[in-house]
Amino acid sequence: MNLEKSFFVYIITNKPYGILYTGMTENLSRRMFEHKNGLIEGFSRDHELKILIYYEIHSTHDDAFTRERRIKKWRRDWKKQLIEKMNPAWNDLSDQII
Repeated sequence: MNLEKSFFVYIITNKPYGILYTGMTENLSRRMFEHKNGLIEGFSRDHELKILIYYEIHSTHDDAFTRERRIKKWRRDWKKQLIEKMNPAWNDLSDQII
């Protein structure tokens, strides 16, 4: 898959098992820089959500947008299961995408 023309759905937190935020972007590296440096006003900055714990890649904007909306509606335990399939220790995955 060509990452230059990809879209990402991601989940960030403030600490392992902490507050969860689901987002979507076409540039995950840039978006994580913005989150880590408090450049995005709103919920993520207010709660200091800077740890990337989950992401997935989509080939179209529509697919990523639909997936983001679905995950946002999920119960917390479903999100936790999704995260732990990819990242059982809830490590910061930012280094993988920068």
